[in-house]
Amino acid sequence: MIVEYLRYTVPESRAADFEKAAFGLRVERAAGRYLVRAETPFAGIEGFTPDGEPERYETTTPTLYEWAGGHEALVKLLTVFYGHVLEDPLLEPVFRTMDAHHAEHVATWLGEVLGGPAAYSAGHGGHAHMIGRHLGRAITEEQRRRWVTLLLDAADETGLPGDPEFRAAFTGYLEWGSRLAVVFSAPGAEPNLHEPVPHWDWPRPPWPPAPS
Repeated sequence: MIVEYLRYTVPESRAADFEKAAFGLRVERAAGRYLVRAETPFAGIEGFTPDGEPERYETTTPTLYEWAGGHEALVKLLTVFYGHVLEDPLLEPVFRTMDAHHAEHVATWLGEVLGGPAAYSAGHGGHAHMIGRHLGRAITEEQRRRWVTLLLDAADETGLPGDPEFRAAFTGYLEWGSRLAVVFSAPGAEPNLHEPVPHWDWPRPPWPPAPS
């Protein structure tokens, strides 16, 4: 797979437009500049000119999504997880009215976060919709911790990869995302609805397979 890295200098007045145009891509921002990662062929961000030529690299490192087993593995994980959630006295009141396809929708979200297809952005409203699902729910720290614990237990139960590199990345996202959910759900919270879906990657590449 060939990946491109492009840098864009964007004035603050156009930042929201750029982030909307880059929706679904892996984007990092620092000091008014954006770094965009995309697979080739890539036509660029419509309406914006990159700073110079893209940097191209060939990579054989699997995404976290691929390493986890893809969409089927994530659906299995989330189905088992939400089954346990509905049996948990602390979390059941939060999720008792969830849609019958909630596990599949969250699997689609998680897949995009872990480097899979941008299907949540394309078909489910992207980051704005996910934030909207948390507004006003007043999630507590105790509920957040239980949510993370049950999901990690479900990862063990369903056979999600247990190597240190994957679990460090996976647990890191769960901690980060669940803490943001607490912030977004607080009374009076006004999060930025124009941020792209976050993208998570390895803290370091996975161990190579042992020689046969």
